[in-house]
Amino acid sequence: MTSRSYRLSPATPRHRRLASTLVAGLLSLVILDTGVAAETPWSQIKTTAAGRAESIGGPSNGCVRGALLLPPSGEGFVSIRRHRNRYYGHPKTIALVEELGAAVAKYSGGRLMMVGDLAQPRGGRMASSHVSHQNGLDVDIWLTLADSPRQAWQETPEAKDPPSMLGRHGLQPNARWGADQLFLIKRAAEHPDVDRILVNPGIKRALCRSEGDAPWLRKLRPWWGHDAHMHVRLACPTDSPNCKQQSPIPMGSGCGSELAWWFSQEARSPNRGSSSKPKPKPKPPAACEVVLRAP
Repeated sequence: MTSRSYRLSPATPRHRRLASTLVAGLLSLVILDTGVAAETPWSQIKTTAAGRAESIGGPSNGCVRGALLLPPSGEGFVSIRRHRNRYYGHPKTIALVEELGAAVAKYSGGRLMMVGDLAQPRGGRMASSHVSHQNGLDVDIWLTLADSPRQAWQETPEAKDPPSMLGRHGLQPNARWGADQLFLIKRAAEHPDVDRILVNPGIKRALCRSEGDAPWLRKLRPWWGHDAHMHVRLACPTDSPNCKQQSPIPMGSGCGSELAWWFSQEARSPNRGSSSKPKPKPKPPAACEVVLRAP
C-alpha cells in the first residue's frame, strides 16, 4: 500500500468553531464515562438505611433497606474494586457469597472467587456500569479464580477485567475454560435462593453440550457480555413484600431453539436502522423515597 501525504489548509473561523465543539463534546463523553456527570442521588449516599432488611422494587428499579456489607475477603472469596462502594446487599445475597466462597475454598484447595459489584449502600440507580443491581439481590462473580486477595486487587484495576472464557468470536470456550468455571456456575445455579444467572450465550451452549439437560441449566439465561463473569440474581426473599419478582423462567433446560437464536445472523447483526429513543427512567417505588431520605 502506497503512502500519501496531505497538506492541511489554514483553519478558518468556522473550522475553529467546529473543532471547539468537537473537543467540548469529547470532554463531555469523558466526564460521563468516568461517572462524574452521571452521579445519582443513590450513588452519593455512603451509608446504609437502618431498619429491618428488605429488598424493594425490582432489580432495575428498586432499593434496599438494612443492607449488609460484604467484607473485603473471607473464606474462598475476595471483593474487588472496593472503591466503587458497591459491596452491599440483602442478607441473603451476602450469605450466598459466603456459602459459594466456602465451597470454592474446599473444592480448589484455598483459591478464591473474585466478587465484583453487588449494590450501593441503599441500592438504587448507579452512576455507571449497571442499570440493574438496585434492590440488593444481584452480584457479579468473575469466573477466574485468584490465588490470594493481593493478587486479585493488583490484577483487576478499574480498566482491566479478568480474562474472557471465550474465543475471539465468542462462539467457543477458550483454554481458560475448565472444571473451575463449571463448578462455580453449577454450584451457584443449584442454590435454592438463586432465581437466574446471566451468562454469555457461548458459555450456555458449552454447558448444554457437556451437561446434557441437567435441571440447573434452566437458570442460566443467555445475554451479551458476561463472558468473563456471571451475574447472579436471587429471588425475592419472603421478608420483602415490596420486592418485585421477575417473570418465571420458561420450563426446560433452555438448550433448544431459544438458545440457537443467539447464534443466528439476526441476533448477531446490529440493527443499523433503529432510531428508537432511550426509554425514560421509571419512577422509583414510593417506599424507596423513604429509604433514600432515611437517616
